[in-house]
Amino acid sequence: MKAVVCIEPNRYEFRTDIPIPEIGKGEVLCKVSSVAICGTDLGIISGKFYPMWPPEWPFIIGHEWSGIVEKIGLGVTGFKVGDRVAGSSAVGCSQCRNCMIGRYNLCLNYGNKDSGHRQYGMTAQGAYAEYINVNARSLVKIPKEINFEEAALLDTAGIALHIAKRGEISAGDTVVVIGPGAVGSIVYQCARALGAGRVIVIGRGHRLQKAKELGYEVINYEKHNPVDAIKIGTEGIGPDVVLECAGTVVAIRQAIEIIKKGGRVVIGGIPSEEANLPLNRFVLDEIDVVGSRAAPNALPEVLSLYNSGVLQLNTLITHKFNMSDFSEAIKTFEEKLDGALKVIVEP
Repeated sequence: MKAVVCIEPNRYEFRTDIPIPEIGKGEVLCKVSSVAICGTDLGIISGKFYPMWPPEWPFIIGHEWSGIVEKIGLGVTGFKVGDRVAGSSAVGCSQCRNCMIGRYNLCLNYGNKDSGHRQYGMTAQGAYAEYINVNARSLVKIPKEINFEEAALLDTAGIALHIAKRGEISAGDTVVVIGPGAVGSIVYQCARALGAGRVIVIGRGHRLQKAKELGYEVINYEKHNPVDAIKIGTEGIGPDVVLECAGTVVAIRQAIEIIKKGGRVVIGGIPSEEANLPLNRFVLDEIDVVGSRAAPNALPEVLSLYNSGVLQLNTLITHKFNMSDFSEAIKTFEEKLDGALKVIVEP
């Protein structure tokens, strides 16, 4: 089969001689239709996360995908050949305590293949290929009304929904979203879907403009100090919830500075350095600061939100490339060329 294979840090190649993967018990072989580039892919390619992601070289990455069921493994009953599906990146061991209570994104056997844990494109071979074999538990059927390009964003949408749900948003809350990137652009839609009365987006450029076009309040941090702007806009009180999606120390500090007393901050991005945070404020103002990882149990939920018209995934797709043009696709995404937001690769 065709595949993009990462040979070593910052070196990958398009191959046509990769064996089609074999499937085992509980697994499904799928023909990949669309893969969406994720910011994490850039870090994996650079070697930033090695040896966690990937555990070895060479390796096939890619974890936001959709396709068609091609072959069914022993014990799989919920799918049949020809089903249209989208994949979630992770499946837990199903045996540890975290998995048993539904928090398989925090599987206590993370990375242990013998236990059954998989994170496709990170600890197990991924989707920048014509075929991928996955555990059936990581799949969701998709209706014909959703195209494969949008379906490839369901995993991204699941991550966004999990971030919003970690915010414990109540009806009528004022919610601030920092960083309207690929994930943040769905987070602010999820915040509204969960009942936020007011959603304010902090960012810049064409990504912030997209939020404005969709009807959200926006603050351009290149033109206004976001901390001052939020204080003015909330009469000095601050928002009920801040959802941080930028993945920078500056954004995290701003989130904690603007949150109201008794408010909740969710950190959804992964900063590249440690942040010096005002711990006294956590205590004196009873601020909750929590993290959010992956998309546990979220794909069926985001599919329902999509079907109801709440999530506008098609507005996020800006570019499509053939997998043989992977280098150009990665460059377009990384450098945000021509207003790039979500870039789709098709085998």
